[in-house]
Amino acid sequence: MSRDVVAKDLVVALARGLKMPGLVRAFEAAARQAREEHWAYEEYLHEVLAAEQTSRRDSAIRQRLSEAHFPELKTLDTFDFNATEGVTAVQIAELARCDWIARAENIILAGPIGTGKTHLAIALGVEAARLRRRVLFQRAADLVRVLVEARDERELGRLHRRMQYIDLLIIDELGFVPFDRTGGELLFNLIASRYEKRSVIITTNLPFGDWVRVFAGDEKLTTALLDRLAHHATVLTTKGRSYRMRRRNTEDKTTEAKSDRTPASLPKPARRA
Repeated sequence: MSRDVVAKDLVVALARGLKMPGLVRAFEAAARQAREEHWAYEEYLHEVLAAEQTSRRDSAIRQRLSEAHFPELKTLDTFDFNATEGVTAVQIAELARCDWIARAENIILAGPIGTGKTHLAIALGVEAARLRRRVLFQRAADLVRVLVEARDERELGRLHRRMQYIDLLIIDELGFVPFDRTGGELLFNLIASRYEKRSVIITTNLPFGDWVRVFAGDEKLTTALLDRLAHHATVLTTKGRSYRMRRRNTEDKTTEAKSDRTPASLPKPARRA
C-alpha cells in the first residue's frame, strides 16, 4: 500500500471522527489544486476548513427546512408580484431579511382566497430557515387540534415550552374553520405567550372585524388577540383574482384553442374496388 493511500485513509478516519464530512469530500480535490498552483500550507488549510464550514451551514439549513414541516417549498423568486395587488417586491425583499424576527415582530397576510398569502408566508419562512432560524408551519385548524390533544393528555405546558424555541410560528388559513370556545382560548394563550418574545405569521381570508366569528363569538378574546398580534406587526393585504382560477381559465382557453384546431370530422376511408 502506497504512502499516499495510507495518508488519505488516515485523513478520512480523522475527519470522520471529528464529524467533518465537508472536509472528507473536499480535501483530495483541494490537495491536487494546491500542488498544481503551489499553495502555501495555510491556503490549503483555509480551503478545506471553508469547505467544512459550508457543509455545516448547508446541513443546518436542510435541518431547519425539514423541521419547519412546510407542505411544499415556495420561494420568493417564484412569486408573481405582477398578478397580486397589495404587496410589492420591495416590501417583501425587506421582510426577507428577517430583521423583524430578531425584534419579535409579526406579519399578518390578509386577503381573498388564492391571492398568494400562503406562498408568501412559506417563502418568508424559507428565508428565515436559511438564516438558521427555527420555523414551524401549521394550519390553524391543525394547530388547535394539537393544542386540544396536548391539554387532554396533560402535555400543554410542555408543548408551550417547546414552542418557545420556535423563532417563527406560521399559522396558515385562520378563518377557514371556526373554533369552539376551548380551541379559541388555547390558540389565544399560545399567541399571547409569544407576545414580544417570538414572531408569528398569520394568513387569513377574513377582515379583522370578522375574526370574532372564528373565536366562537367571543369579542373580548378576539379583541385581546388582535391587540397583541397587531401591536408589533406588518399587515399586508393581498388583492386580485385567485391564482388557481386564473390558471384554470388559462388551461381552459388552451384546451379550447386545441379543440378549434381539431377537424370536425375525419375523411371517410376510400372504398375498395
